[in-house]
Amino acid sequence: MSKIRILLFAVVGILFSAMTTFAQVEGATGGVADNASSVSKYRAIAAGIGFGIAVVGGALGQSRIGAAACEGAARNPGAAGRIQTMMILGLALIESLVLFALVIVFIKT
Repeated sequence: MSKIRILLFAVVGILFSAMTTFAQVEGATGGVADNASSVSKYRAIAAGIGFGIAVVGGALGQSRIGAAACEGAARNPGAAGRIQTMMILGLALIESLVLFALVIVFIKT
């Protein structure tokens, strides 16, 4: 239960820190400046954080697939070839998702 609580506090902290992106700033003339300048400052940071999350998820998935394949091959050495084929297919699909996230980051920035 404590992991869920820590995750909840992390998400709330990220959401509270993102509120400054939408705040209006007074310009040098005394009026309210447009929000596009402050949003463009944080666009690259948000893209980097989003891609970082995608990479971490992909790395965790790949490590779990590798561990499960090693365990499966150790338990049944006769099926090691089939396990390796399925492992490579899974790794390729996970890597394609991470590369797709990279393409989306480049398009949005």
